[in-house]
Amino acid sequence: MAWRSSGGSNQELVENLFRHGLITSPLVKSAMEKANRAHFCPDPSYAYEDSPQSIGHAATISAPHMHASAAESLLPYLRPGSRVLDIGSGSGYLTGVFAELVCPPGSSEGGRVVGLEHIPALRDLGESNFEKGERGREMLRDGKVAFVVGDGRKGWKEKGGEEWDAIHVGAAADELHAELVEQLKRPGRMFIPVEGRMGQHVWVVDKDADGTVKKERQYGVRYVPLTDPPKS
Repeated sequence: MAWRSSGGSNQELVENLFRHGLITSPLVKSAMEKANRAHFCPDPSYAYEDSPQSIGHAATISAPHMHASAAESLLPYLRPGSRVLDIGSGSGYLTGVFAELVCPPGSSEGGRVVGLEHIPALRDLGESNFEKGERGREMLRDGKVAFVVGDGRKGWKEKGGEEWDAIHVGAAADELHAELVEQLKRPGRMFIPVEGRMGQHVWVVDKDADGTVKKERQYGVRYVPLTDPPKS
């Protein structure tokens, strides 16, 4: 149904995704309605198509139905006040969806979303896209959202040393990197595509309150690789 879910506006795109069952959660639907995809696409005239677009540097903004799938997978850990690490944040779109879920307007819970990129130009792109909307500018100013540069395979440790309720990886790893699992809270969840002998598959990694880790391979996908920055 993905190819039938495009729309003429952000609202219509999200409504079509919901009607075709590609979004099932009203919370995710509402968050995607608030994150205007036109602010994050290089060509706004194609912003409301349910298809990926290149954003340069061998990176893409994924199709909206894939973003919906990731958000719904992590939803139990995307509560107001949660801390979320978005690795391979790229355009910043899914970072924005996460922020709408964990930093809703009027909330005093202290949620935070960090977009992590290994290419400085993409870090800058995500931040500049956020600045296109008043809500995005507010969240950047208040420190609810930040974009940083680093090696996504190593995760991101902030000064306070706090772990992450949810980690999203938007590029295909060659393994389930131990440092990312270590940075999950107890409990916490990670959504990560992994390249294996049978191709790429999404893995959902859960850490329970006792620190026990459960890994489940799910559906096949096609993501750009989680690697070193491309050489110039």
